[in-house]
Amino acid sequence: MPATDPFAGWAKPIGAPSESYFAITPSDSVDFSVVANSIRVGTGGDVSAVRLDGTSVLFKNCAAGEVLPIRARRVNASGTTATDLVGL
Repeated sequence: MPATDPFAGWAKPIGAPSESYFAITPSDSVDFSVVANSIRVGTGGDVSAVRLDGTSVLFKNCAAGEVLPIRARRVNASGTTATDLVGL
C-alpha cells in the first residue's frame, strides 16, 4: 500500500524539505536538469558551485555531512574535491 502524505495539499515554502533530490556528477559544462536548492556533501572537500548567473564560487573545506544552503545550476569538476554530493 502506498504511503499516505498528510501534507500533500499544503503549499511548500522554499525552506521545506526537498521532494526532488539527485546525485551530483561534477562537470565543467553540463548544468543540472533541475536547479539545486541546496547541496549535501557526503565526503568532505572543496565544492566549486555555479550560481544561476553563471558565476563560480569555491566553498573550501566543506565537512562530510554539511549542507550548503545555496541555489546552484552546476558543480564544476575543476576545483571540486568533495565527493558523494547530492542536490536537494
